[in-house]
Amino acid sequence: MGKKYELPKLPYDYNALEPYISEQIMRLHHDKHHAAYVNGANAALEKLEKARNGEIQVDIKAILRDYSFNFGGHSLHSLFWTNMAPAGKGGGKVGGKIADRINKDFGSFDKFKAQFSDTAKTVEGSGWALLLYDKETDQLVLTQIEKHNSMHLAGLPTLLTLDVFEHAYYLQYLNDRAKYIENWWNVVNWDDVEQRFSKAMH
Repeated sequence: MGKKYELPKLPYDYNALEPYISEQIMRLHHDKHHAAYVNGANAALEKLEKARNGEIQVDIKAILRDYSFNFGGHSLHSLFWTNMAPAGKGGGKVGGKIADRINKDFGSFDKFKAQFSDTAKTVEGSGWALLLYDKETDQLVLTQIEKHNSMHLAGLPTLLTLDVFEHAYYLQYLNDRAKYIENWWNVVNWDDVEQRFSKAMH
């Protein structure tokens, strides 16, 4: 088997996002949930390799579904961690080219923030809210993902993502997803979003 997926380290301490996201949540979210997606993706690839070599018989559809789910979880979480910055360094109003584009495509930052928040609030069950850049139409677009089997629309670059699986907030916010989303804006790493947008433009 080739190179395996690995769990990335958090780019900050477990308690760096407090009081908005607790240390307890971050430890469980990163060390248990994200790690499980990494292990699941590697296990699926190993089964596919063994099947190719005639070592085992597999339900290919089920294995590919597992791989899609776990790889999607790994990829989105890896982006999610860098999309956030320690309390006091993240959040606030966005600047740079991404700010200009948000104003152009959404009318204002406040309109964007409201629509992105609504995108996250209305995800059915577990899933994600994403801000993407569509090069074909040269505009920012929003999308929802239920679970994380399908990572994003047709390979469009993801600039900003918010995890609204219950494991991302329930220990601290219980069933108040809206409050979690409201507080999450305080730790958004706009420098990371700006870098992703600049890369997507080239």
